[in-house]
Amino acid sequence: MAMTNSGSFFGERCLIIAEVGIGHDGSLGLAHAYIDAIAQIGADGVKFQTHIASAESTFAEPFRVDFSYQDATRYQYWNRIEFTEIQWKGLADHAREKELLFLSSPFSIEAVELLIRIGTPMWKIASGEVSNKPMLDRITETRQPILLSSGMSGLDEMDQVIKNLQGKNVPLAVLQCTTSYPCPPEKIGLNMLKVIRDRYECAVGLSDHSGTIYPGLAAATLGADVIEAHVIMSRQMFGPDVSASLTTAEFGQLVQGIRFIERMLAHPVNKNELAAEANELRAIFTRSLVARTALESGTLITSEHLVAKKPGTGIPAERMPEIIGRKLRRRVDADALLSEDDLEGVKKVET
Repeated sequence: MAMTNSGSFFGERCLIIAEVGIGHDGSLGLAHAYIDAIAQIGADGVKFQTHIASAESTFAEPFRVDFSYQDATRYQYWNRIEFTEIQWKGLADHAREKELLFLSSPFSIEAVELLIRIGTPMWKIASGEVSNKPMLDRITETRQPILLSSGMSGLDEMDQVIKNLQGKNVPLAVLQCTTSYPCPPEKIGLNMLKVIRDRYECAVGLSDHSGTIYPGLAAATLGADVIEAHVIMSRQMFGPDVSASLTTAEFGQLVQGIRFIERMLAHPVNKNELAAEANELRAIFTRSLVARTALESGTLITSEHLVAKKPGTGIPAERMPEIIGRKLRRRVDADALLSEDDLEGVKKVET
């Protein structure tokens, strides 16, 4: 991928990734349904998580949230929701048919090798894998872009990891992320977008777990290169990430909002040009000087004789000071717009 002037390898537009993660709960059919839904709402990419229980976990791994009705351990859960390599290839092919980027976060070197074989255009590193140096080293060998989440790391750890990645000259985006489900507004950390961009001189993004569209829209306004959020079919679905996810309808609003924001930012306006374009509307929305009551010929105009009313096709209301003190050369009906032809001469300015 070519670098842009902003330093992004994602193109001129913000890269919008809809994360299914493990929201399919092991159902291959539901995983495919998510791909269709995400393509319809206009996201750029769909992201899953590739778990291989035997390579990733032990029976001692606890649940983050004790939610499962059928898995006694986290290991059993990972094992139950695994897909075979053929099934993963089917998902990747389906995404490509729908013109979506296919991504899946690996959680072991074995998962990395599987994803290399089926094909993925870039890598998303989950917050908990930032310290998994052997896996990161294998990923950098592919020379493909990396999206690095920062949800569990302080700046000291990020400094070391990013120095290693940048030293291997791989395209990199660092995503501000807070590992809280759902994440409250006080912990979103939009301020970190500038910190990350300035500190590492790389593309930046937001991996959002708020369950709302607001952080993504705000991040787009601040120039984020990547925005990722979890997606679900509905709030009634089952799973540990539901409260931190957007429905497909909400995600569609997020996409539309980001694209709207991009168009705004790409077209700075000239206020004088906008005002000139509104000249025809000014005649409708501005005000003219109007006779408050019927006025006879020869009347010396005072402020009590005039009122400002729409439309703005007569003498502009702001000219009232120079109209006061002039005489009428003919009768003017009540509520009639004054014109220069109604007035004698020009008001003499006192010296």
